[in-house]
Amino acid sequence: MGQDSEFLIEIEDLHFSYGGRKVFNGINLKIPRGKVVAILGVGGSGKSTLLRLIGGQLRPDRGCIKVDGRTVHELDKAGLYELRRNMGLMFQAGGLFSDISVYENIAFPMRELTDLPEELIYSLVLMKLHSVGLRGTTHLMPNELSGGMARRVALARAIALDPMLTMYDEPFAGLDPISLNVIALLIRRLNDALGATSIVVTYDVSESLKVVDYVYLLHDGLVQAEGTAPELLASDLPFVVQFLHARPTGPVAFHMKSAPYREDLRIAP
Repeated sequence: MGQDSEFLIEIEDLHFSYGGRKVFNGINLKIPRGKVVAILGVGGSGKSTLLRLIGGQLRPDRGCIKVDGRTVHELDKAGLYELRRNMGLMFQAGGLFSDISVYENIAFPMRELTDLPEELIYSLVLMKLHSVGLRGTTHLMPNELSGGMARRVALARAIALDPMLTMYDEPFAGLDPISLNVIALLIRRLNDALGATSIVVTYDVSESLKVVDYVYLLHDGLVQAEGTAPELLASDLPFVVQFLHARPTGPVAFHMKSAPYREDLRIAP
């Protein structure tokens, strides 16, 4: 892969909508090589959508997304598949194949994307599961795992091929406090050991700020703030203060925009 820029991902003036609903209204951000970067924001701010755009599952309405110097939405099918071979994604809902075992789930990308012999695949699968504390689950089916265990298996599959870029979509959801801390530290250690780049999309502010190098806060289709964890914690911007400290009042309203309540009551079902 190319190494021409210090940034693995460069996003400029990104616009994207679902139908008539605007998700991004011209965001700009850069992800440096070798760093762990958090994308934070309230529900519906487009965090998971941003990962899909980076991976080429969605195409922007306007703007540019470059990964390793290549414009993602301009790649043909072969070029996009080649790029994705160097990406790992931990899906928000886990995304494990329900009809094959834990072992087969981790081995799947190795068999599909490499010519490694089965003996080596066996060793690698055990290594990845051991790293998330679940080496004893190889024979289990996904429906035999707890929600937290399934997420840890999904993480192991995301790092199966030691990708240059790993994207974690809500990696801490459903984990008990011990597992959460272990997984957060594991993301940090893996990134440093492999010299890779990681993007962590999460609601867990306190845990993510402990392990990331840089943070972007998304709201209303734009990057509202960015910086290191100490810089954001020291910020007096109303949105940053409300979000990082879970304040009930501030720029972010709890209620979705809608017609006045009294008007809705007059409308018969």
